[in-house]
Amino acid sequence: MSLKEFENLEKGSTLPLQDVLKNLKTDGNGLIAAIAQQHDTKEVLMLAYMNEKSILETLETGQVCYWSRSRQTYWRKGESSGHRQQLVSMSFDCDGDAILLQVDQLGPACHTNRRDCFFFEVDSNKVVIKSAPL
Repeated sequence: MSLKEFENLEKGSTLPLQDVLKNLKTDGNGLIAAIAQQHDTKEVLMLAYMNEKSILETLETGQVCYWSRSRQTYWRKGESSGHRQQLVSMSFDCDGDAILLQVDQLGPACHTNRRDCFFFEVDSNKVVIKSAPL
């Protein structure tokens, strides 16, 4: 199944959360890409992965929870660093294969201690480091 059957609904229509969750396109491990964006500046902070359990926990607590593919465990952003992400809103794309999290990021989002994870910027035939650690 997919979200395609819901594409022609009118603005303001509502769907049960479980109907949308069961139609998300996840990988073989049940994961879906989640983009974190600062809610007020629209700055793209990071990309991580979520599964149904981390989505539901995030919605329940307001504290963003991801699935760490490297550690094979749940990762509550800022749990050890204090650089937490408070959820402002969550949206799913039209294909149901990505999540957009509007967050309030406290401190750096990147493990390198930079504001965001996208600091390798392509400039013609080279890549420039566009920010320093905070």
